[in-house]
Amino acid sequence: MSIESHLVELEKKHKAIEREIELELAHANTDDVKLSSLKRKKLQIKDEIVRLAKPGHTVH
Repeated sequence: MSIESHLVELEKKHKAIEREIELELAHANTDDVKLSSLKRKKLQIKDEIVRLAKPGHTVH
C-alpha cells in the first residue's frame, strides 16, 4: 500500500470516528469511557497522518 492510499484510509477512519463521537455526544446518557476511547483512537490516527505526511517520510 502506498503512503498516499494509506493516508486516504486513515482520513476515512478519522472522519468515521469523528462522526461516532458526535453521535455519542448527542445522547443524553453519554458513555464517558466509550467517548474517551474514541477520542484517544482519533488522536492516534491523527498523529499517524501527521507523521506520514511529513516531507521526506520513507517506508521501512
